[in-house]
Amino acid sequence: MKKSLRNRSASAVALTAVAALALSACGSQDDDTDTGKAAGGGTGTTSDGTPAAEVDDALVVTYDGGLYVLDGSTLEIAADVELEGFNRVNPAGDDRHVMVSTASGFRVFDTAAQDFTEAEFPGEKPGHVVRHAGKTVLFVDGTGEVVVFDPADLADGTPEPSRTYTSPEPHHGVAIELENGELLTTLGDEESRVGLAVLGADDEELARNEDCPGVHGEAAAKDEAIVVGCQDGVLIYQDGEFTKVDSPDDYGRIGNQAGSEESAVLLGDYKSDPDAELERPERVSLIDTVSGELRLVELGTSYSFRSLARGPHGEALVLGTDGAIHVIDPEQGEVTDTLPVVGEWQEPLDWQEARPTLFVRGHTAYVSEPAERALHAVDIESGETLASITLPEAVNEVTGVVAGH
Repeated sequence: MKKSLRNRSASAVALTAVAALALSACGSQDDDTDTGKAAGGGTGTTSDGTPAAEVDDALVVTYDGGLYVLDGSTLEIAADVELEGFNRVNPAGDDRHVMVSTASGFRVFDTAAQDFTEAEFPGEKPGHVVRHAGKTVLFVDGTGEVVVFDPADLADGTPEPSRTYTSPEPHHGVAIELENGELLTTLGDEESRVGLAVLGADDEELARNEDCPGVHGEAAAKDEAIVVGCQDGVLIYQDGEFTKVDSPDDYGRIGNQAGSEESAVLLGDYKSDPDAELERPERVSLIDTVSGELRLVELGTSYSFRSLARGPHGEALVLGTDGAIHVIDPEQGEVTDTLPVVGEWQEPLDWQEARPTLFVRGHTAYVSEPAERALHAVDIESGETLASITLPEAVNEVTGVVAGH
């Protein structure tokens, strides 16, 4: 699976089956925003111009002007790939590729070759990338297009979509395909978003629920309970039925979530001030998908939309502005440990500006520290720092390959 660096500019060809689509972009963990600037091609060279090293369990991190490919254990730089503009990264769903959202659409990056492949899903404002039940689902905000493919097919080049769908109106949305083939997709337009529709194999509508104002984000809990956030709680879809869980406040927005197959309890953010220019909340939400109970947990520190993750045993993890990872028992709703990692920080007003970011894979938490141009790997159970590196540029987003983890 390992290959040496290909020192070339990546060419991008449209995916044949969706060449007529104009696709668009946010990440799986993001605020209520979309992607903006122009992006160029990658070169795949290290910072001193030498061929890149082979890498295992690759991480891909963004900086202003490019991507670093890092070894997941040592955090050493394997490649420095130039890429202009503001770009977002998400796991593609296999052990080799990541999806890069650029202004031109979703591009596929090969971490073994340390270069972009020829596969591209072009379109305006590429949004959420969702991995579930062995499928990867792309949502294009600018057109409302949904594309579903098997990430295993990325090894053969351009994957043939197993399904495509066009929303009635473009909007900042998200979609997920269930194990039974049902497609859950958001309802809305450029002005508002109201809920979810459930579609069968022939795109016939099986169910809908419009009791979720400002619907944003998604996550899957144990037994395939799918949860999306609302401005007044969450909406759960499981076993063919919708359940609305109300927030304790009239405005209690849950826009970003983190789920685990190990737990029936979902972790979400929680904002209760509709008039704030940027609310810096100190409470997170825990939603029990079995009982329908919503519980708020006081952290004593604020956090950002890139602060939520789940541990290998279903632990709820929140990276606070105090510089520590707060470990929460989702069943008890209590903070059980704090793991100091970085210095204190404050969430910037501009959502695209770099801030400490949490990415978890297996038993390891990766935490960026832009102010120090640093990245740290931490063992979640012991709190031990496994590796740290100072990079030439400050890291913005962090992701990695995920198959086998």
